[in-house]
Amino acid sequence: MATLSQHFRQFAEVTARSTGRPTAFLLAALVVVVWAATGPLFHFGDTWQLVINTGTTIITFLMVFLIQNSQNRDSAALQIKLDELIRATAAHNSLLDLEDMDEETLERIRENYRKLASRKQSEHAANDAASQKEADEACAEVREIDRELKKNRETQTGTGTGGSSGD
Repeated sequence: MATLSQHFRQFAEVTARSTGRPTAFLLAALVVVVWAATGPLFHFGDTWQLVINTGTTIITFLMVFLIQNSQNRDSAALQIKLDELIRATAAHNSLLDLEDMDEETLERIRENYRKLASRKQSEHAANDAASQKEADEACAEVREIDRELKKNRETQTGTGTGGSSGD
């Protein structure tokens, strides 16, 4: 038996898919045109205005939740795919749950990768030993942050094994 969550997920998927189509836009535009055309019939009164305002407000309010549900699922699926790519390559495994880190940590990691990219560019341009040394230092900084992240994660989860996870 399907749960309420499963029914909502299916409804959200179908609604998001169908409202994103050109026919949905044309239908919405047609509703507005019909509403505008009936203005003279209702003497452009308050009730006439209330009809479109109420209808669009209710639809907008409900669509926020449907779209957010679809966005949450898509984002989670994308994170899982990215995590698998990180896991399957020689990338730092500590970057698997990057989306859960605080802004300060993310900015430190981002800055180190910027430095690494800049140094790699200058290495390619100059192709000298000093540039290679700087790039190696930037990699060492990233590895140090990697170790700090692992240590913090172990402390937070209470699994302080102190061992290597094979990064």
